[in-house]
Amino acid sequence: MAVAYNVLLKRSAERELRAIPQPDLVQIADRIQALALSPRLPGSEKLSSHDQYRVRQGDYRIVYAVNDKDRIVHVVKIGHRREVYR
Repeated sequence: MAVAYNVLLKRSAERELRAIPQPDLVQIADRIQALALSPRLPGSEKLSSHDQYRVRQGDYRIVYAVNDKDRIVHVVKIGHRREVYR
């Protein structure tokens, strides 16, 4: 059995998560929990300009960094697709 990663949310990502409408919030929370088991989920992409990844959930994007040595997934940004990369 694979050892799970710890998922940490940046304080600003927590605020962004609270601003998401309830129907989307449940799906996004499930996707974040799935990162603990597999930080490089199918459909995740490495961002070219940073050492970060992004995964899509509907119209929202979750941007995160993975530290394999310490087994930590650090969620840095959560937002609508038209705003998240700004």
